[in-house]
Amino acid sequence: MLKNPLPDRIQAIDFIKGIDIILMVLFNYSITLDYFELIKIPSGYLYHSLLPISIASVFIFMSGVTACISYKKHREKSTRRYFMRGMKLLFFAFLITLFTYVFVRPNTIFFGILHFFAVTSFLLPIFIKYHKLNLIAGLSIILSGIYLQQQTFNSPYLLWVGFVPENFSTFDYFPLIPWLGVILLGIYYSDYIVKKTADITFCNGFSKKVTFLGKHSLFVYLIHQPLLIMLLIASGFKLFFS
Repeated sequence: MLKNPLPDRIQAIDFIKGIDIILMVLFNYSITLDYFELIKIPSGYLYHSLLPISIASVFIFMSGVTACISYKKHREKSTRRYFMRGMKLLFFAFLITLFTYVFVRPNTIFFGILHFFAVTSFLLPIFIKYHKLNLIAGLSIILSGIYLQQQTFNSPYLLWVGFVPENFSTFDYFPLIPWLGVILLGIYYSDYIVKKTADITFCNGFSKKVTFLGKHSLFVYLIHQPLLIMLLIASGFKLFFS
């Protein structure tokens, strides 16, 4: 465990999250534009599977790191902070579901990354207390998720856990299994990452801008898809689907 007080923000961590959120936005925009047939993306495992999994894994892993830092900085108020954060994210996640249901109904987001972070906000204070066990729990959940993703199920009610319904289609899907395992690994390795990055600072303008995006990464993620849809509608594209 760290002996020195934790800093409020670690620039290197925000910088990594900033780079990752840029990649995530660019990828999501490309998929959206391809969906509306405004551009053509070649099919293939590398772009459609490996790339988004890699981007999301970094983002969620680093979110586990920052969640652990925040918990230790505000230990006495952490439960209430995470509860309020979870409720706020649930509200925004509902808006994302409603928005995609109206505009891209065949690919409505029922449990995307905002839904995932909302639910995990209620769970993380429990897991953070058992720091070392998060390695075992994280790896177990990830391995379980790899198995579950090869299966399909008749009921849609447990899709948020990781039981994928038959013929399920969505733009954004981050069930607890396996992604909770990724965030738990971030919690487990948080002390090591903080020790390696706490003293790194950035001075040039580009790095500061990227760091700013990383600091506000969830807000960037929240607005980027609705913003693109609105820009396309304003440009005269008919994007309503039944």
